[in-house]
Amino acid sequence: MGDSFKDLCQKLKRLPGLGMRSSERIALHLLLEKRELARELSDALTVALDQVRACPVCGNMTEGEGRCVICSDERRIRDQLCIVEHVPDLISMERTGCFQGLYHVLHGKLSPLRGISPGDLNFSTLQERMAMDGFKEIILALPNDVEAEATCHYIVEEIIGKRDVSISRIGFGLPSGGSILYADSTTLRNALESRRKYS
Repeated sequence: MGDSFKDLCQKLKRLPGLGMRSSERIALHLLLEKRELARELSDALTVALDQVRACPVCGNMTEGEGRCVICSDERRIRDQLCIVEHVPDLISMERTGCFQGLYHVLHGKLSPLRGISPGDLNFSTLQERMAMDGFKEIILALPNDVEAEATCHYIVEEIIGKRDVSISRIGFGLPSGGSILYADSTTLRNALESRRKYS
């Protein structure tokens, strides 16, 4: 095996859900059996890297310089904010069709053991939004684990503070340590509808 093939496999292995065997299988498939697909993927990735970026308001995925489709949609309930860990969590929530408010994507959660501090997350724009957007309810839709609990505590104490706003946390039909990303729509709907006040 040549160095370029090994390097490709190592890069693919860094993608979520791929181990060494899966990476080798994908690399071989693209290089030997589907070379045209490999070129199409390369072109699509190049275009997406130029076009796709984080929404300057909420952190969701958007194209171009403006706000994402959710922030731009005037039909959304604008005094309700759901805070999620990652964009795929937002997509999962949207798929349920039961939340019509706005979102804020943190792009992670606090983890001192992994060196993730408040400065590494999307907290600065959340502070700006809290200061000017007049939210009546904040829904904390973070996973059911210790790091997420610490993140919720930080948001409530350091960002929301003394503001007169209702704070709730989604209920968990999700297993401890489970992620929103892998939950089915029914479980997510139940979790959202059974949210409780955060204290």
